[in-house]
Amino acid sequence: MQHNHLINGQWVAGTGYNPNINPSNLSDIVGEYALADAALLNQAVEAARQAFPAWSTSNIQARADALDKIGSEILARREELGTLLSREEGKTKPEGIGEVVRAGNIFKFFAGECLRLSGDSVPSVRPNIGVEVTREPLGVIGLITPWNFPIAIPAWKIAPALAYGNCVVIKPADIVPGCSWAIADIINRSGIPAGVFNLVMGSGRVIGEALTNHPDVAAISFTGSVGVGRRLAETCAKNMKKVQLEMGGKNPQIILDDADLKTAVELSVQSAFFSTGQRCTASSRLIVTEGIYPAFIQAMKERMATLRIDDALAAGVDIGPVASQAQFEQDLSYVEIGKSEGATLLAGGERLTRATEGFYMSPALFVDSTPEMRINREEIFGPVASVIRAKNYEEALALANDTPFGLSAGIATTSLKYASHFKRHSQAGMVMVNLPTAGVDYHVPFGGRKGSSYGSREQGKYAAEFFTTVKTAYTFAG
Repeated sequence: MQHNHLINGQWVAGTGYNPNINPSNLSDIVGEYALADAALLNQAVEAARQAFPAWSTSNIQARADALDKIGSEILARREELGTLLSREEGKTKPEGIGEVVRAGNIFKFFAGECLRLSGDSVPSVRPNIGVEVTREPLGVIGLITPWNFPIAIPAWKIAPALAYGNCVVIKPADIVPGCSWAIADIINRSGIPAGVFNLVMGSGRVIGEALTNHPDVAAISFTGSVGVGRRLAETCAKNMKKVQLEMGGKNPQIILDDADLKTAVELSVQSAFFSTGQRCTASSRLIVTEGIYPAFIQAMKERMATLRIDDALAAGVDIGPVASQAQFEQDLSYVEIGKSEGATLLAGGERLTRATEGFYMSPALFVDSTPEMRINREEIFGPVASVIRAKNYEEALALANDTPFGLSAGIATTSLKYASHFKRHSQAGMVMVNLPTAGVDYHVPFGGRKGSSYGSREQGKYAAEFFTTVKTAYTFAG
């Protein structure tokens, strides 16, 4: 079945179509999704530009009702959409359904935000003058989303953009267009006017660059690789556009001697390997202090042996396939890099054969690794983790912060002293105590520091900082 672009409320044919391939079963085609060129992108931006004056000043109850309707339909179709997500991206069906639920809740949260947007009324330092400080929408927002969370990340960008009165042109990752298309279909039937929301699918080099350079696009929100994010930031700065970037991490998980071993192992396995390790918040550096090191290594090896890797839609599966051929090859190459650097491969790191041809890989765990190794410096974005030995908490903290990234960080400990110190001194945007580094709530800010993020935070009420601009109005009372 062919799936077209959504431009100005109409389904528009592409310049060509790409097959959406199931990474659990390479012979299964999820659907054929349209490709766009710069001309189609320009049509979408023009439609959004034309729709902005009316939408930006529209009734806030109507906006809230539309977003709530979108969220309700997503939640009602959680099983269907979760299956679609798992089929096109490769995370297990329970994870896929969980992500769909998150997306639905995000739209419902921002339905409420339509009614909660507030400002300030303050006295002037001059007599007989009143001052009002309000937030207003920016205009046309370009959204560029990644493949690893194909419904949650589009949702947490689309929902606030619309809630605050902006118009949207979204370009999803080209290997997972299905979930974004499903959202577009739901939005198109929600009562939101034509042109307010537009979906354009295709290559990042073609559509992403055209969107970023378009003079009528006021801002860009991007989630993806560091290299692309840096180039995008340079373009936006040159063109005086507002920009928001989420670009990954090399997240540490500290395990202290006083940690509960079972808890430490379980949160480490979940952080490093669930969702096939394809999360920017995954912990790929396990920093373990000397006293618990031998027991932790043995317990990790035993727990990893129980993991079931298979078709994402099969019952009882812990980890699905890698999302694409390119990512699969990258993951396997880093296993070889780790070996060549002198780390010991304790478990996994192998290509697996299953009933259907897919990108199956056993999670890899390195031990005897050192901080300067590439496997500990570069984001792999797959089920590959390494263990670094630390003498004590102080060295573990220093190792955790020794990274160009700063998205998420975790600590496993029963000490309130160390937990409190780590929360304050970790150089990450999100800190977890006795919890996996991956897994965040939808109503609080998401984002990092250093090379992980640039610009204001996503999610929750903090999303207003990016999707609105502040206006100060003075009134002379006479």
